[in-house]
Amino acid sequence: MKAKARDKKMVTGVQGSRKSLTSLVDTLCSNGNGIACAMRKTPHDQPLPSRDVVVELVEALRSVLFPGYFGFPDLRVESVPYHVGSTLDRIQHTLEEQIKRGLCFSCLGDMDCLPACDRRARSITRKFLSRLPDVQKLLITDVRAAFEGDPAASSPDEVIFCYPGLHAITNYRLAHELHKLGVPLIPRMITEHAHSITGVDIHPGAVIGENFFIDHGTGVVIGETCVIGKGVSLYQGVTLGAKSFKLDEKGNPIKGIPRHPIVEDDVIIYSGATILGRVTIGRGSVIGGNVWLVRSVPPFSRITQAQASEEDYESGSGI
Repeated sequence: MKAKARDKKMVTGVQGSRKSLTSLVDTLCSNGNGIACAMRKTPHDQPLPSRDVVVELVEALRSVLFPGYFGFPDLRVESVPYHVGSTLDRIQHTLEEQIKRGLCFSCLGDMDCLPACDRRARSITRKFLSRLPDVQKLLITDVRAAFEGDPAASSPDEVIFCYPGLHAITNYRLAHELHKLGVPLIPRMITEHAHSITGVDIHPGAVIGENFFIDHGTGVVIGETCVIGKGVSLYQGVTLGAKSFKLDEKGNPIKGIPRHPIVEDDVIIYSGATILGRVTIGRGSVIGGNVWLVRSVPPFSRITQAQASEEDYESGSGI
């Protein structure tokens, strides 16, 4: 009798556990959740882009841009064309599929979107791949800037292999090309992956010139509408952000308006500096460490923390 009672109690407990689990699953998958919009299905049941696949694509692209440094570790000079060709062939098909998924998701509700998204994804992929030589040229200038700008760099090879700033810049330059071609979701996936492993947060919409150097990297933030010229150097903890947001009639932030700094050619911004708003840092300027700056400065300025603090107090802010 005791055994039967115990068995009945176990069965009841299992049934209760299953019912509780079913209820939990229903709640998590319900349309009332805040993330429900991210689980939408397109009319053609196209899945979202895969973050893991996008990360793999970026690593494959890195091995094409820097053959011999990434990808096959024992690559010989005579094998480089074969490696680059076969890798690009694989990238082309996979990237086209991921771009199509992103396009279909962004045009949700249009029953006729799939043929158009197929054609557009194919066209975007071809255009993107055709720009890789230009991306490679830019990255070579970034490697040179890091090697020449950091006395601790023993060789350009060390910069390519080891510098988190270059890793983040590589992801950014790839993402920026996709962003210019109107690809949704994927550019942010690319830059946010670099952000997660390097601590450098560069929005793919930012415009950054050649010879760009980020030293150490951790904590650097570059906003969506930043414009950065040639030969600019940033140190760790630099923020190029927005001071405020214009709101629409419903009180929501207006997207896409210029709200981040313009940094002209040959500017150096030292660690911990924060520059906010649509201000201009004139060419050849040096912004010292921990400076808080919300105004434009003319070319060849030298701004220190003490100068910035004195000006703030004189104008009545910071008191």
